Amino acid sequence: MAADIIMGTQWGDEGKGKIVDVFSGDYDVVVRYQGGANAGHTVIIGDTQYILHLLPSGILNPGKMNIIGNGVVLDIDALLAEMEEVRGKGIKITPENLMISENAHIVLSYHKNMDIGKENKREKKIGTTARGIGPAYTDKYSRSGIRVRDILKDDVLEAKIKQNLEEKNFLFKNFYNVEEINACELIDKIKEQREIIRPYIGDAVNKVQAILKEGKKVLFEGAQGALLDIDFGTYPYVTSSNPTVGGALTGIGLSYKQIGKVWGITKAYQTRVGNGPFPTEMEKEVQELTRKVGGEFGATTGRPRGCGWLDLVALKYTAELNGFTDIILTKLDVLSVFEKIKICTKYEYEGEVSDRFISDGEELYKVKPVYEEVDGFKEDITGVRKYTDLPEKAKEYIKFIEDFIKVPVTYISVGPEREQILKK
Repeated sequence: MAADIIMGTQWGDEGKGKIVDVFSGDYDVVVRYQGGANAGHTVIIGDTQYILHLLPSGILNPGKMNIIGNGVVLDIDALLAEMEEVRGKGIKITPENLMISENAHIVLSYHKNMDIGKENKREKKIGTTARGIGPAYTDKYSRSGIRVRDILKDDVLEAKIKQNLEEKNFLFKNFYNVEEINACELIDKIKEQREIIRPYIGDAVNKVQAILKEGKKVLFEGAQGALLDIDFGTYPYVTSSNPTVGGALTGIGLSYKQIGKVWGITKAYQTRVGNGPFPTEMEKEVQELTRKVGGEFGATTGRPRGCGWLDLVALKYTAELNGFTDIILTKLDVLSVFEKIKICTKYEYEGEVSDRFISDGEELYKVKPVYEEVDGFKEDITGVRKYTDLPEKAKEYIKFIEDFIKVPVTYISVGPEREQILKK
């Protein structure tokens, strides 16, 4: 029995899709446990690029079962479009290799309208992707959400849609000034879509537990990153779910006793997309260089990502919070353009210097990073295939991270392709 978890340690965009794709060859099942179509996991195989928003990254490996868990909020429009695109690139998707949890909640058009309306009303923008994720989770917790299993029953579906739209259309018209939604048209659309996804719907909790009892291996794939966690991230500049280890437990129905490895995916520097505090953000010219070399544009939104130096205060916080057994360091190759590399090891806040992370989004704006500076390695490492062949300065950078957070770095990625990953 083995249930291992892969999650981002930062603000997302750490390279989880590639790592899950590479690792999934050693697992029988890959489970996506939270988030929605606001995620964007990029995988490059040969000359083909795949951007996965809802499908687990294991879908690209033949013979693997992939499960969308109950912790995910499912945009059926986005899922069907993604399935069509991935199939168009030669990937097989059938009920034999994909299951959708019957208890996952649905993202609907009124959630997207609500997302836009709320963001427009805010004086200080959060930087939402406007995919309806937050409003869908709001409905889930206010017990007015619509689950996948509900769309299979006409009476339940119709009653819930009409009841929800009575309230939401009132707000759309009288407060948010966004387009109202026609209930009948929405119901008809869902009824058409349900026939397409019906063969994929199942009891994912029972499926995963049965697989684990058979002694098979399951890999849990998180979306976004730990610093975007609704409870432990830089609130309110966060996502609406739990990308942290607890989200894996509730997002599919897993016991803590079943957890083996907890892999923390960490970019060799820091990025952030959307609004929110960013203590280690680089100066403009340095940031533009990093963005250009690292291809730092959002897979979901296309927005340019803010780039910064590695924040070890934040990484130590997420490592302790999630109990990482290993760190997988990605995009180390991008740092080869720098003569000197800065690493944040402390914060200065209100006149005091400490290594305590401040998760409050407003307070974090006032933090000043305290850096240590190390020599860069100024060498193209994208062709390196063994850890021992890395430049000594690159190895020293990795050791600096390990010594600070007390977690071993066991894999290093030096490029976007499958073969560009080194085992330490």
